[in-house]
Amino acid sequence: MARLAIGLSVVVLTLFLAALTLGPAPIGPGESLRALVVGDAGPLSLVMREIRLPRALLAIMVGASLGLAGAAMQGYLRNPLADPGLIGVSGSAALGAVLAIQTGIAATVPLGLPFMALAGALVGVGLVLTLAGPRGSSLTLILAGIAISALAGALTSLVLNLSPNPFAANEIVFWMMGSLADRSMVHVALALPLMLLGGLMLASLGRGLNALTLGEDAAEAMGIGLMRLRLVLVFGTAAVVGAATAVAGVVGFVGLVVPHILRGFVGARPGALLWASALGGAAMVLAADIAVRVVLPDRDLKLGVLTALVGAPLFLHLIYRTRREMA
Repeated sequence: MARLAIGLSVVVLTLFLAALTLGPAPIGPGESLRALVVGDAGPLSLVMREIRLPRALLAIMVGASLGLAGAAMQGYLRNPLADPGLIGVSGSAALGAVLAIQTGIAATVPLGLPFMALAGALVGVGLVLTLAGPRGSSLTLILAGIAISALAGALTSLVLNLSPNPFAANEIVFWMMGSLADRSMVHVALALPLMLLGGLMLASLGRGLNALTLGEDAAEAMGIGLMRLRLVLVFGTAAVVGAATAVAGVVGFVGLVVPHILRGFVGARPGALLWASALGGAAMVLAADIAVRVVLPDRDLKLGVLTALVGAPLFLHLIYRTRREMA
């Protein structure tokens, strides 16, 4: 376990340094890092501090949030196919952002888009909890989440369909593809408190998720409050996924694939999988964001598109391998 933690931490640190130092300009890593730490506010220092550093930090934050939420959701539902977006948070946050773009709030109000996305996530979670009920089962939570996610997706499509402004529609489509380009430290400051709060809430669920592997009755016999666990799970997931969607758009497959890959390395223990998936998610989004800048530097390749292109075939391979092992 310690080797896995050290290995993942080294990978994340290496990718973070690479994200800071790689770019279209032929500037060495040493010069880039010196400009970041002791620069004199010249052009390179501004690029490092105002463009590359926020982007690299957000990649870690978004990846860790999605990986952690995915592991928590899969542990609670005892289903390796569960995803953080299953409770409708991603779709609701995306709808809020789409409305901000369509109504002009994103253009006229500073940080109007991320705030509207967070408001959408909050409304979505409230509706899911209302539909599922305070004592509903995990099945009712899934059904409520699917219903809200479908409704949010339908309303998003309706906004696009009725949009009289082709420029707004184009901006909506590109935002929903997910990206970390043109982000600043203001976005980091906006998302960090929610991600820390939600991350601490999800990290506290380790003992309860481990107990749930024995069944709900056994978990209750061990003193686990299932209603409290579900509320902490939902609000923690809403905080981290809502904040991630607010600042980066829709970035898929991270919370689905990363826990699935790392589950075997932690002995299939949901509690241990939480921190491992957080580190693995950070590494995946960092690597994807680096690839976005390196593969097609002259084109605006979107982060969410790349994670889907890589994550979907990888997930299909994992399903095929699992099926062969069970045969």
